[in-house]
Amino acid sequence: QVQLVESGGGLVQAGGSLRLSCAATGRVFSINAMGWYRQAPEKQRELVAAITSAGSTNYADSVKGRFTISRDNAKNTVYLQMNSLKPEDTAVYYCNARLVVTVEGGYVAVWGQGTLVTISS
Repeated sequence: QVQLVESGGGLVQAGGSLRLSCAATGRVFSINAMGWYRQAPEKQRELVAAITSAGSTNYADSVKGRFTISRDNAKNTVYLQMNSLKPEDTAVYYCNARLVVTVEGGYVAVWGQGTLVTISS
């Protein structure tokens, strides 16, 4: 069984910082693209940040300059450093990754269970 285990969510004051982690577990050979998504109540799920296997990154306009996505391939983990947090950042954050699970290079797309981030005014 391959899974993505998320951690780091919680309640913080506006202007504060938080770091989310997402680790792949199970029999995984490697990880391709990884990303963070978020979904607020009554809102659509949106892409927050993504990072390729080569380290190229992409961010939603709403978080540029405040959030940083990174990965540690040795630990099969992706991080999301969130600074200058705003109330509108409040949402459930989900990680997503393509996990290579076969010698031939076959992969499966997996979602994390989600971690709640709440920003108070």
